[in-house]
Amino acid sequence: MLYYLFEYLKEIFGDFPGSGLFQFLSFRAGMAVVVALVVSIFWGNRIISSLKSLQIGESVRDLGLEGQNEKAGTPTMGGIIIFLAVLIPVLLFSKLESVYIKLLILATVWMTLIGAIDDYIKVFKKNKAGLKSKFKILGQVGLGLLVGGVMFWHSDIVVRVPQHVAVERDYPIMRTIEISDPRGGEEMVEYAYVKTGLTNVPFVKANNFNYRNLVAFMGQNKDQLYWIIFIPFVIFLITAVSNAANLTDGLDGLAAGTSAIIAGVLAIFAYLSSNSNFSEYLNILFIPQSQELVIFSASLVGACIGFLWYNSFPAKVFMGDTGSLALGGIIATLTILLRKEFLIPVLCGIFFIETLSVMIQVSYFKYTKKKYGEGRRIFRMSPIHHHFQKLGMHEAKIVVRFWIVGVLLAILTIITLKVR
Repeated sequence: MLYYLFEYLKEIFGDFPGSGLFQFLSFRAGMAVVVALVVSIFWGNRIISSLKSLQIGESVRDLGLEGQNEKAGTPTMGGIIIFLAVLIPVLLFSKLESVYIKLLILATVWMTLIGAIDDYIKVFKKNKAGLKSKFKILGQVGLGLLVGGVMFWHSDIVVRVPQHVAVERDYPIMRTIEISDPRGGEEMVEYAYVKTGLTNVPFVKANNFNYRNLVAFMGQNKDQLYWIIFIPFVIFLITAVSNAANLTDGLDGLAAGTSAIIAGVLAIFAYLSSNSNFSEYLNILFIPQSQELVIFSASLVGACIGFLWYNSFPAKVFMGDTGSLALGGIIATLTILLRKEFLIPVLCGIFFIETLSVMIQVSYFKYTKKKYGEGRRIFRMSPIHHHFQKLGMHEAKIVVRFWIVGVLLAILTIITLKVR
């Protein structure tokens, strides 16, 4: 909203000190981080006090973990802090007409609401199971349908490729443009904005893949029908990542810190994908209007870091499903919009490892129970962060080491830009 306010004031009064700052993406992104930090830190304490007064406290199951009883009664549903710290700077500094921003705001509200309902049932209805799994999954599937449907049908969600490539590969062309060669020189190059299922794939020389190739047998209808593959895949990603973030939220600061690292990388990818020179040089898809995703990613970074002010060990508040499901849904949606979804196993490696540890533990337990009549375990406890707790490692040390692994994975994700 501030962007539009300064644009309006500029039209009335002309140039005045500071009026041009909002034209710079770097300024808006930086301010988004600052405002997100201020909102989460300064409003966080008030929100925590309100949660305490409403007696919205965590009920802890006895899992035999060191220090877990001390956490009983700690306010939960702190994801409200993240929710406000993300949306307020986005509303202030982004261009709200962008379909990408609209979609991410919807995803944030949608997943926060599902998580809040889950937490409400746990806290006020005294039902530790929370929202029934089928309803939770139904909500995640609904968001996946919306994100996938908008990606497929909305006319503003396109990628830019050289026109000769669009013609050679028979991509549906929405419009064309002629600009100077981004590699230098005075030669003009024709580009086409195409509506197609292109996405980037790491470690491959061509660095792109088209979902329509999976329905190539449908002939000329492949561009109209690849949604049959694409939308279910989007649903799977959103469901998987949001549930994985939920599993990761088991130690003070683990989910928030990990999400901040991931969001920082997504901010870099958003900037590179929205810049024609960088995208050309790095051979990644140029995504028109995706620069607003930098603002959203920056807000998410600030919100997660600010939340750590109260959520780091010993936590004064837990995010609950209100926060963890929202973080996973936002991250999944961002990667899909940036067409970097195939990087999720690396970028979201902590989430992936946590989920994999649960799958391995449950599968092995069922297998051994069927074979030997007695279930056996690979890990002392899953998700894997609890395994390290059972080994006697302090909670704070586990979290910091997971952050370090997250940073390593983030660096590897960025390196994939040049590894073919």
